[in-house]
This record gives sequence, structure tokens and C-alpha cells, in this order.
Amino acid sequence: MMVPPLSERPVTEEDEERFRQECAPRKYTLRQRWADYRAEVKARRPKGARARARAWLHVEPFYWGMRVVYIVLFAGAVLSVYINGVAEGWWPAWGERPTVAATTTPPIYPTPTASATASGEAAMSGGYQIGPDGVLVRPAEHAASTYTKPELPEEAKENTEKGAEAAAEHYLDVATYAWNTGDTSALTELSDSDSGFAQSLMRKIENDYANGWTFGHSLRVEHILLLEPVPANGADVPPNTIGVKFSAIAVDGTKCVGQRIIVRDEEYQSTISILMTWRDGRWVETQGKAERNEN
Repeated sequence: MMVPPLSERPVTEEDEERFRQECAPRKYTLRQRWADYRAEVKARRPKGARARARAWLHVEPFYWGMRVVYIVLFAGAVLSVYINGVAEGWWPAWGERPTVAATTTPPIYPTPTASATASGEAAMSGGYQIGPDGVLVRPAEHAASTYTKPELPEEAKENTEKGAEAAAEHYLDVATYAWNTGDTSALTELSDSDSGFAQSLMRKIENDYANGWTFGHSLRVEHILLLEPVPANGADVPPNTIGVKFSAIAVDGTKCVGQRIIVRDEEYQSTISILMTWRDGRWVETQGKAERNEN
């Protein structure tokens, strides 16, 4: 029986379908590739524990060097964690038996003890003496009495734009005095009772002195950025109002909160806007805003 050559055979639909499937690109996903790799590794893996141990030992010097490096890095990491844990008190040193005295954590802010009171020694915390109310005692050299209350300059008594500028600068001086002494009486006299800026400022000062104190706060005017009349709007801007905007350099100083000291001696720029209103023969602050300039 003669078999015709392939070129002379009739092509059926099944042959065409098989040809298309064989010619189509194979979809070889990453998961299939990983499965084939794992199957190949398992097929080449020696059978039995002894054979695997021999295969693991009989490797090239380069791979032995890499294993030594990994072991050294792991040991170094464990040692560093151990040393840091001993330094932080997470666990005792090797061979050291923890005792009650060693594991008892003293209070961060110790209170006066009976022995200290009996011996006449004052309880201290961070170089500051602890007062009977549990608040650190303010240093005498920075006492509130060392600050002088600012006096109203004569120019601030005039109903002019320059008078409003002088009155606004005086207002900032009085606010600084209030921060350093806790005395907000003068600030109250110079502020309108409806001024949200003044009320917020005085609340902050009173809160600071309810459980602490502040000294070293300062504010220095650098430039006058704006000085102009502000039209009355029948709501929050009364007649005879002058707007003053300052560029100032401020320092927050040292602040005590209970038995914690916060020192902020770095200078920063601030923009302060104040509306001064001429009322009953004097300038009164009716609105204000202070913004710290981001460098």
C-alpha cells in the first residue's frame, strides 16, 4: 500500500486545530515556573539524611565562605540585641541574679521622703527643688518679681495711626510680661472682652501657671508690615479701628509643667496682626492673630 507524502494528504479540521494549538505561544506563568523549579530541585535532591548531609558539606569554598559570613552576621545581631537588652534593663546580664532592689524602678519624679524631711534636705529633681505642692520651685534669679510691668508710652495715648502702632507694641510687651509672671490683669485692661485672641492668650497663660511657671519668654518687633485704618463692618470691626501687622522674633523660654522642664531657647519668626480700636479716650485691642513662620 502506497502512503502518499504529507504534502499530498488531505488536511482535515482536526489537523488544522492541532497545528494551531502547537503553534500558539505557551502561557508560562511565574507560579508554573516556580513549581517546575521546585520539582526539578526535589528530583535532584539526594535521598536519605546521610546523603543530604554529605551533599551539604561537599560544596565549593565560595559557598562555605558565604555560610561563615551569614553565621557571623547572625551571631553579631544576637549579641547586639543581648547587650542592648542588658543596657535597657530588659533582662539581667549572663550569670547575674536579679534582685528586688535591682528590678524595682524608682519614680521619675520622687516625692519628699520622711528621712529627707527629718534631715532637713530638700527633695530635688533635675537640679530643681520640689515644692510642697509637688511642683518644681521656680529659680529665684528668674522670679516673677524680676520682671518690670511695661508702662504705656505717651505716643500710645494719641488718636493717630502712630498712636495705634505704639499701643499695639505696648500690648505685645504686656503679653510678654504676662507670660513671664502669670499676671494677666494689665492684659485684661487693654483687651476687649469679646476678643477671642485675648481670651485664648490669657487662658493659655493661666493654664501654664495652674501647675507650673514660665520665664525667659521674649518678643522683639523687627518690622511693621502693615499700618492702616480698617473700615467698620457693624459686626466684629467697630469704628475708629487701625490694623497693625508686625514681623517679630520670639523665644518661648523655659517652662515648668509639674515636675517637667521644657526649654525652648531657639529664636523663631512670627507674624502678629492686631486691630486696635480707639474707645473712651484710649486704644483697646479688639482682634488679634499670631502665626509662627515656617522656615
